[in-house]
Amino acid sequence: MLTAPFVKAAAHEIGFDLVGIAPAVRHPKLARLALWIAEGHAGDMTYLADSLDERLDPAKALPSVRSIVSVACLYNTDQPYSTDAMNPERASIARYAWGDDYHDVIRERLRALVRTLADRAGRGFEAFSCVDAGPVQERVFAELAGLGWIGKNTCLINPSIGSWIVLGEVLINVELESDAPGVDHCGTCTRCLDACPTGAIVEPWVVDARRCISYLTIEARGAIDDDLQSSLAGRVFGCDICQDVCPWNRRAPAAAAGTWQPREGLAYPKLIDLCRLSDEAWRALIRGSAMRRAGLKRIRRSLACAAGALDSGAAVEALDALGAHPSAADPLVADAIAQAETRARAAR
Repeated sequence: MLTAPFVKAAAHEIGFDLVGIAPAVRHPKLARLALWIAEGHAGDMTYLADSLDERLDPAKALPSVRSIVSVACLYNTDQPYSTDAMNPERASIARYAWGDDYHDVIRERLRALVRTLADRAGRGFEAFSCVDAGPVQERVFAELAGLGWIGKNTCLINPSIGSWIVLGEVLINVELESDAPGVDHCGTCTRCLDACPTGAIVEPWVVDARRCISYLTIEARGAIDDDLQSSLAGRVFGCDICQDVCPWNRRAPAAAAGTWQPREGLAYPKLIDLCRLSDEAWRALIRGSAMRRAGLKRIRRSLACAAGALDSGAAVEALDALGAHPSAADPLVADAIAQAETRARAAR
């Protein structure tokens, strides 16, 4: 017989730091997604609209679903936060991308969890598991399962380990005892809104992806607007600012697993070193990394934006290094280099 205590013990044994259980319902917060998309906040992420029906109803992913098991892994390290460690000559890469690709790590653990639950439940057991690339609104169900609350920066925050966590879900056709939902503890704090350099958090719990540095450096397919480029400030893949300043993360523990520890060259590397890396060296560096999501052309577009903000001499050196690679002929990269050169000349 499958029980909530068994599921939680199995999840912890497999390596998840948090686990909770939510009922499989059409939660009212899910409706906000449709409004957010309609307001244009999704930018180029058309896949969100394409999968909207599934995202609004978990039964679309698994018709027989009765409960949703929500899990999380802590990926924090003992390295300094980007707001403490950054300088113009250093490149910032989102903390979650320093080590192994969390999609691969979480999927492997979810598969192990599903096998364990299937062995226990026996015949007739059905399950559907996914990480954030799947059609399940993970933060809504994680909050409903008591893993934390959705903060004003839209990250899930756990009162014990903060928001440096990646989420996964298992939809199952067994009704289990649900946990109490998470309770909001943001209070009157607005540090994440105040710190966002592009004003992407347009109001509490609403992020306009088109202005978000994470979106601009990973998801955006075209050129980055001139008025936003200066705000990147060396961030070439993702952004951690709204998490860096969150009071709930100041005492966040560090993950013990080597899975999340930074690969050599990814924790605040010199910008010029990244600009000099060959295609082959880049592919080796990001093999098995979440940085594969952006692809080398978009990474070099972000590097050009960051290089354009350097002092004129350093900017020229970095941009010349970028321009020497074959990918510099791609319009996305070439245009970014040209824009950066214009900015560097204007700053002289």
